[in-house]
Amino acid sequence: MVELSMVFARLSGMLLSEDGAAGAARRLAEAACVLVDDATGAGVSLLDEAGRRRTTGSTGGSVDAADALQYELGEGPCLSAWATGAAQRVEDTTEDRRWPAWSAAAAGAGIRSVLSVPLVRQEHALGAMKVYAAAPHAFSAREEQVLGLLAEAAAVLLGSALAPDAPNRLSASLRAALADRRAVDLATGMLMERHGTDAQGARATLLHASRALDLPLTRIASRVLERAPDPQL
Repeated sequence: MVELSMVFARLSGMLLSEDGAAGAARRLAEAACVLVDDATGAGVSLLDEAGRRRTTGSTGGSVDAADALQYELGEGPCLSAWATGAAQRVEDTTEDRRWPAWSAAAAGAGIRSVLSVPLVRQEHALGAMKVYAAAPHAFSAREEQVLGLLAEAAAVLLGSALAPDAPNRLSASLRAALADRRAVDLATGMLMERHGTDAQGARATLLHASRALDLPLTRIASRVLERAPDPQL
């Protein structure tokens, strides 16, 4: 892992304020894209100063868009790696059924393989690092090991920049994310029953309403659960 050592030799000299952490995250994403064979894009997800999940560093707009959809839907490999502390590998987004709405959208955007690993420091999941590829079955156990080693060192580097209350904010954010996911899942089930559609169709209805009304997906889900009348639903 000579390349990995060289990456951290360059990064270790950075003075990490929160602004410095953003710059380091971008460099780490670039390093991940170079070190992981067949990766066409990479990114690092952390909490921002308001406790929201966001992509702090990425290699391009396609990564930002794929990540933003995960945050909007409350599902996807990056969020699962963050929440569970375990690596998540998607062999083919056209076949993976763990996160159906996100996988379908990612496949439509030309993303076929995904590998995401958590950033863990002192037993706290600080975020996640992920790589995307345009070809299916792009990542193997070797790529998972490389990204895992990079993530271990990145967690130490980025963790030093977090505020003292970061663990509490992280815990609260993950609890909120799980609550949001449950609300969206329940609303999806209600729409399936109401309209006689499948889960993908029900999620599409929720997303359409969210964008048409310019409201967060979780707010739309709450309306469904409250049975509030809405022409979009």
